[in-house]
Amino acid sequence: MLRVGIVGTGGISDAHIRGYLEFPDECEIVAMADIVPGKAAGKLESHGLENATAYDDPQQMLASERLDLVSVTTPPSSHAPLTVAFLGAGVNVIVEKPMAPSLEECDAMVAAQRESGAVLSVVAQNRFRDDMATLKEAMDSGLLGSVSHVRVDSSWWRALPYYDLWWRGTWESEGGGCTLNHAIHHIDLLLWLMGRPEQAFAMLANAQHDNAEVEDLSVAVLRYGRGLAQLTSSVVHHGEEQAIVIQGEHASISQPWRVAAETGRPNGFPVPKGNAALAAELNALAKAHVPLAHQGHAGQIADVIAAIRDRRAPAIDGHDGRNAVEVVTAIYKSGIENELVNLPLAADDPYYRTGTLVQRAPHFYEKTASIDDQAGGIIVGPSAGASRPITSEGH
Repeated sequence: MLRVGIVGTGGISDAHIRGYLEFPDECEIVAMADIVPGKAAGKLESHGLENATAYDDPQQMLASERLDLVSVTTPPSSHAPLTVAFLGAGVNVIVEKPMAPSLEECDAMVAAQRESGAVLSVVAQNRFRDDMATLKEAMDSGLLGSVSHVRVDSSWWRALPYYDLWWRGTWESEGGGCTLNHAIHHIDLLLWLMGRPEQAFAMLANAQHDNAEVEDLSVAVLRYGRGLAQLTSSVVHHGEEQAIVIQGEHASISQPWRVAAETGRPNGFPVPKGNAALAAELNALAKAHVPLAHQGHAGQIADVIAAIRDRRAPAIDGHDGRNAVEVVTAIYKSGIENELVNLPLAADDPYYRTGTLVQRAPHFYEKTASIDDQAGGIIVGPSAGASRPITSEGH
């Protein structure tokens, strides 16, 4: 039975709690910590976790409890020091997205994992979804041929008060805007499907939130061999319509699921009904997908529990989390410096280091409010009526 602790009791901690509670024979939540006095105790009470202990200091929880696994669900700027501390004590860690605001911090976390031998997994729970697993299976089938173009829409909408919460809306505490904190899962999915891009070029803007330093919109173009990917990261899109569309040599597939397969006439123009046989083959592949036993956070938690038990690496490790942050960093560097950025980013690049964004990123506007907490729960996924969510947003 794994003894589990959770650090940080904001909205996203509920997803971790529910995930752990799906495996009562394998793990037990024994402690929670939050730096806001009484907040951890309130979270335990709200979930009926009467046998767990609440702490107002994560270090006190680490010193007082015998823990096997900890979820770090705090604001991004605290991910690295907390993760390094728990790994250094031999505790396995699941850390929420984004892994950290800088590659320097990500590498410190990876080094701590390597030295400790413990498991480190960075949350990318949308890989544990049937629709995304189907897309991955179709990509891996080879039926699409070479990839020409990928369109990723990480489209969200947030009102001005969203950035009033104390840690949101500054480069120092949030680490960035919608590119780092909303689109990070779309970026992880893009890397899962396509691998690391070779180059990035981007523009950043704050179009509607004059109470935040950070961007609320970015548009990036990424180069993959002969093909291109375009990524829109936004919290200004009404309707929150999200999509991944992959155009291959022989066919295209999309999430939400859709298949198109063209074939050409002798003059190069498309045949009206296209390649119906290939479209049918792709649809049959999708229909044959075996549903996952657990989805979302529960799916990733199940994998981490199995990794600890079987003494293996988790499906999503620190390198995966770092790779997503690297793409975000390249987008920020390109948007700030107005230059084409080559990947991978080297350790001597100024944008590799912690603090460079705080020093160099524009303050589109100054943060005008800083409140300790906000009433009401967070919405995980787009609002009603929008397409099915690809990501899970916020802490």
